[in-house]
Amino acid sequence: MKDIAQKTVGEIVALNYRTADVFKAHEIDFCCNGHRTLKEACALSESNIETVTNELSKALKEDTMRSDDYQSWPIDLLIEYIEKKHHRYVEDRAPEIRAYLQKITQVHGSKHPELSDMSTLFVQASGELAMHMKKEELVLFPFIKKMVNASRSQEKISLPPFGTVDNPIEMMAHEHDMEGDYFRTMNKLSKGYTLPEDACGSYQVTFSMLQEFESDLHLHIHLENNILFPKAKALEAELRESELLSAV
Repeated sequence: MKDIAQKTVGEIVALNYRTADVFKAHEIDFCCNGHRTLKEACALSESNIETVTNELSKALKEDTMRSDDYQSWPIDLLIEYIEKKHHRYVEDRAPEIRAYLQKITQVHGSKHPELSDMSTLFVQASGELAMHMKKEELVLFPFIKKMVNASRSQEKISLPPFGTVDNPIEMMAHEHDMEGDYFRTMNKLSKGYTLPEDACGSYQVTFSMLQEFESDLHLHIHLENNILFPKAKALEAELRESELLSAV
C-alpha cells in the first residue's frame, strides 16, 4: 500500500474491484472521477484517508482468485463482456424503469414532486446512453478489435477516419461524466433511493431497479474508463511503434 495516497482511485479499482465497495461506502466516485488521487478523493468526500487506506488494505488482503479480475482479461474479451452484459442490461432494463417511473409519478407525483424530475432525468439519461453505446459498438469497439487482430497476426492496418483512439475515447469519457451527473442528481433527489412512508409496491420496485441500474452503470463505466480505454491507448501506441498502424 506504499504511496497509495498518490494513486488514482481508478487505478486502485482497476487492480482489484473489491476496493469498489470501500469507495462506495465512503461515497467516493471511482468511475467518472477515477482520475483523482486517493488523497484528493478523500478530501472531497471528507473521508479520513487513514481509515480508507486501512479498509483498502483489508479488501486487498482477501482472496483475489476471482472471475472478475478484469485487468487480466484480453482486451477483445472485455469488449464482448461489456456489450453482452452491460449494454444488453441497459437495453432490457431502461424501458421497464421508464414505464415504472411514469406510473408512480402519476400516482404519487402530487405528494412527491421529485418523481417527475427523476422521470425526466432518466428518460434523458437512458436515451443518451443508448446512443452512446451504439457509437461504441459501431465505431470505437470494432477498431479496438481490429488493433487486437493486427497485433496477433502482425499484419498492418491503416489509420481510422478519427485519426487516433484518443478522439472517440475522449468523447466517450465525457459522455460517461454526463451519465454520472444524471444519476448523482437522481440519487440526491430520492435521498439515496429512500422510500417514503406512503410508498406502494410499484414505488419500491422502481427505486430498487434504479439503484441496481446505477450500480451496474458504475461498473460499466469503470470497466471502460479505467481498464479498456487505457489498454486501447497502449495497444495503439505499440502498433504505431512497430509500424503496424500507419496511413496507407
